[in-house]
Amino acid sequence: MRTPPALRRIWGMVYRHLALFRRSWPRILELAYWPTFQMLIWGFTASFFANRAGTGGAVAIGAATFGILLSGVLLWEVALRTQMGMAVSFLEEIWSRNLGHVFVSPLRPWELVAALIGVSMIRMLCGMAPAVLLAWVLYAFDVFAPGPVIVLFVINLIVMGWSVSLGVVSLILRHGAGAEALAWTILFGLTPFSAVFYPVAVLPVYLQPIALALPSSHVFEGMRTAIGQGDHTEGLIAWGQLAWAGGLNVVWLAAACLLFVHEFSAARKSGALLNIGE
Repeated sequence: MRTPPALRRIWGMVYRHLALFRRSWPRILELAYWPTFQMLIWGFTASFFANRAGTGGAVAIGAATFGILLSGVLLWEVALRTQMGMAVSFLEEIWSRNLGHVFVSPLRPWELVAALIGVSMIRMLCGMAPAVLLAWVLYAFDVFAPGPVIVLFVINLIVMGWSVSLGVVSLILRHGAGAEALAWTILFGLTPFSAVFYPVAVLPVYLQPIALALPSSHVFEGMRTAIGQGDHTEGLIAWGQLAWAGGLNVVWLAAACLLFVHEFSAARKSGALLNIGE
């Protein structure tokens, strides 16, 4: 059976990025460096708080805090690595002055996006696997303990990462090299509003609407319910929070796709695809 031309073009772009990692151990090390570093720092911090919890009910609260902190770190890194993996892969095309060549070929814009999504998934999995393994080895922490629902959390964070990354790519198409720094900073800027380590209710009232507009805040609120907080709520699934996260992700992804289509069309008409980054 013959492979469809679109799939061959998408695989060609994915393979081009995978080839960059051959015989380049610094690139491979970079994939796992930050997730592992973050997990180690927060793992030791969580262990400290858990050991200071004392006895009785405080032990249960300390154990729940340990799980919440480590789960938050690992799941948020999923969103960060997905977003950065997609955005940095696009920047690789700009840095190598290859973007104009890519679109002289029969490659379509949606095929480029599909290839970037594929590369981002590979980069995220390669980066997160060592961190998840070390969390289990060093702290006996199993991020999959809440059960299959963890897959729904991860999917929602991955889709959010794609949406943010498409927005970053669109801004790079519009503003050129001046917007490149957003590939590393924009999702970090959303961390305080994403309720990664604390509930949305902790935020000031005037900031809570911002948090509730983010899919990530609903993911982490649902995660804390699934893990439990020392109050016998562990194992429960916050379907309402997951529904909100999924619905917001649909809106975010649709808006990001529309923005990308608009900015790509404008860049092609103005000739920016040939000189972007210069």
